[in-house]
Amino acid sequence: MTLSPIRRAAALLALAMPLPLAAAELAAPEGTILLTVNGAIANTNVDGTAAFDRAMLEELDPVTFETTTIWTDGVQSFTGVPLSRLMEVVGAEADSLSATAINDYAVQIPREDWVEDGAIVAYLNNGEAMSVRDKGPLWVVYPYDSNADYQTEVIYSRSIWQLDRITVEE
Repeated sequence: MTLSPIRRAAALLALAMPLPLAAAELAAPEGTILLTVNGAIANTNVDGTAAFDRAMLEELDPVTFETTTIWTDGVQSFTGVPLSRLMEVVGAEADSLSATAINDYAVQIPREDWVEDGAIVAYLNNGEAMSVRDKGPLWVVYPYDSNADYQTEVIYSRSIWQLDRITVEE
């Protein structure tokens, strides 16, 4: 059977389009779990949650940007997963999330912060893994210097470090 040029082009385009991430496609972590996402999510891998080790986070199209922060000296380089990408991977189905640190400190982060060129879940600072002592292993960081809207007390309060879990709220 031969396809018309239009149908052939449509078939090729369909093959090139990324498929939605199904629950079965979210692999189980093999290393130490750094982040657990629960709540209103479609894609899980461990007991109804989406659990991520470092290698899994590194596979989620990480980005790197440079910025200053109010907590560090000088320009810093941060590498991590865009919050928008992480929420896409877990199939977040809500308008807000609660990000919680190791010490149970929690902040609310609204969907409007899950944007391209917005917040990332950083796992590297200046090319190095972050220890708990140095705000790690995960830190929600915004590109503060690239947008004046990210230089507010509200945004600074959402910049949670020692992040270990996220609840996507109904």
